[in-house]
Amino acid sequence: MLNEPVPDFEVPATGSMTFRLSSRLGKPLVIYFYPKDNTPGCTSEGLQFRELHPDFSELGCEIYGVSRDSIKSHENFKSKMNFPFELLSDADETACKLFNVIKMKNMYGKTVRGIERSTFVIDAAGVLRREWRGVKVPGHAAEVLEFAKSLK
Repeated sequence: MLNEPVPDFEVPATGSMTFRLSSRLGKPLVIYFYPKDNTPGCTSEGLQFRELHPDFSELGCEIYGVSRDSIKSHENFKSKMNFPFELLSDADETACKLFNVIKMKNMYGKTVRGIERSTFVIDAAGVLRREWRGVKVPGHAAEVLEFAKSLK
């Protein structure tokens, strides 16, 4: 999928919105997938994107976080963490399947199916320009920002 147009998709978003990729074209997008609201790693990742949000905005770049949690859970998480960007609810795994982020993972000795922490940068024309899979949270948002700067 790298360097190819991302197929259009639509999922519910916080702020009583529906996110549709085709209606967001014209500016670069960062779409980051995370396993679950209100967990330590996901909170830390979201806070890093929140701290760098002004820098992404300066580039005209929008950020969206995606997990399988409900809109209600997302609204609470967004409000509690004061995220300046919307969270997308992918309960039916539409976007997860498109970006192939569902993996079998080991949690407390059990094999579970879940989201592999991943980030994707889509350019203003809707072409996937960069992907990170199996993301380690520390410093990740800054790395994404550096790449986003190269899109100008």
